[in-house]
Amino acid sequence: MAKESSGAKRIPGRKHRLGELMMEYGYISEEQLETALKRQMHDGGQLGSILIDMGFIGVDDLLKFLGKHFEVKPVNLFSINIPQHVLDMIPQEKMRTLRVLPVRLEGHELVLAMVAPQDFMTINDLGFSLGMKIRPVVTPSFMMEAALQSLAGGYGDGISGEVIRRTAEALSLRIEKAPKLKSLMEEMVKQGASDMFISAGAPPSLKISNQLKRMPMGVLSPADCEKYARELLTDDQWRRFQMENDMEMALNVKEVGRFRIALYKQRNTVSIAFRALPEVLPSMEALGLPDWVHDFALKPQGLIMVCGPAGHGKSTTLAKIVDIINDNRRCNIISLEDPVEYLHKHKKSNVNQREVGRDCETFHDGLRSIFRQSPDVIVVGEMRDKESFEIALRAANTGHLVVSTVHADNATGIIEQVINMFPSHQQNLIRSLLSASLLCTISQRLIPRQDGKGLVLAVEKFINSYRMKNLIREEKTHMIRTQMQTAGEEFVPLDFSLADLYSRGAVSFEDAARYMENIGTLQKASTRNGYMAAREG
Repeated sequence: MAKESSGAKRIPGRKHRLGELMMEYGYISEEQLETALKRQMHDGGQLGSILIDMGFIGVDDLLKFLGKHFEVKPVNLFSINIPQHVLDMIPQEKMRTLRVLPVRLEGHELVLAMVAPQDFMTINDLGFSLGMKIRPVVTPSFMMEAALQSLAGGYGDGISGEVIRRTAEALSLRIEKAPKLKSLMEEMVKQGASDMFISAGAPPSLKISNQLKRMPMGVLSPADCEKYARELLTDDQWRRFQMENDMEMALNVKEVGRFRIALYKQRNTVSIAFRALPEVLPSMEALGLPDWVHDFALKPQGLIMVCGPAGHGKSTTLAKIVDIINDNRRCNIISLEDPVEYLHKHKKSNVNQREVGRDCETFHDGLRSIFRQSPDVIVVGEMRDKESFEIALRAANTGHLVVSTVHADNATGIIEQVINMFPSHQQNLIRSLLSASLLCTISQRLIPRQDGKGLVLAVEKFINSYRMKNLIREEKTHMIRTQMQTAGEEFVPLDFSLADLYSRGAVSFEDAARYMENIGTLQKASTRNGYMAAREG
């Protein structure tokens, strides 16, 4: 056995155990050992599997250490197959009692996997009863436990390493270090996922066509998730994250892509959500945006608001509006984003992208100083408070084009939502400002395609025409939805867009119905489709 290093530290009040030897041999740090021992005291389990589970050591390193410590060859039970006639040499009950596993025969010698290969009494007793020489090899406790559990279910023609591996997974025993973060991001891009989620206690998960899909790998430990977070953040960002418990950022990964990343704490562990961002914005047609969006993007002043649930493409629509302006107008564009997702190059316009938390403290702080930057177009990633809306309305009424996203259910509800942010004595003024400055609102949903090839956009259109301005000023916004049940120049309900997608076979009835306000619109489209199919038949 290797000698202790002269500078090795002992953990006071405890015998010199394998964990300390691993620390002294340089496989783990003292801090990692202490962390693993605390978890062992709390949850139980074998120290080796805990160290692997927490990402402090890999299987190969553990095997190498055990071989070095016990001065026998190590064996990875996940990578071998054991035939039935070898397993039959020792009764299963005895294997479990002695914590041994016959691995193979080599002539008149039995290779025996053991957790404690220096248990000479067991070796001698088995050698005597079997009438052959026993050659011990060492295996980690968690592998032995998985193998013995596998045998309990019967082993027919023998048992494979893959069966033992699967049993270990079922026992929630980690068999290898967590995959590299970059490889996970590469897989996310390869599979065309919109999002990836990393949380302790589950494998990494991908969102593909709005459906969650587990990646085929082991569960992640809290240490894995924390390690990933530390890779993403600078030291200053990590300290801030520790204080605030959540953080958003955007990141370019060389030869992989650009991602929006949200880190947050849950159950006192780190979780991370990744959103893939296209480096080149798709065309209007590819995004499914109607032509009228292009026309309004080129208006010289006013307010455009984009709404919809999280994850339904609002940021992409906002970025496309900026791209349209950048391609067609010679102006100064200032954006406030948290984080900066799509990177815009200067084309005909100057595009200055300010990131909240880095270039300015908050959206409100950025907006307060924005007029000193002489913007022609103001883009706000998300307006969340009345102070921001107040500045935006003032800007839209004084010769600026303002474009923003808002979390709201629909294109008309967004108007009432803005007004209700203000105290009652200010609401008439806000109605007046909003009716004068609002150009249009866009409400959108991303719906899974019926052919399974991604998502398709459904859009609700609200154009602030003269008639609509009057409804806003006169506190009759609610009448827009109740009185206008047919699509027109000013207002096209989301239901009509969904029904159209269904009629064209782009989405299924069930997926369209999930987002419908009035299911009757979809049922009419379904009846019409059936009638047309019957005629064509």
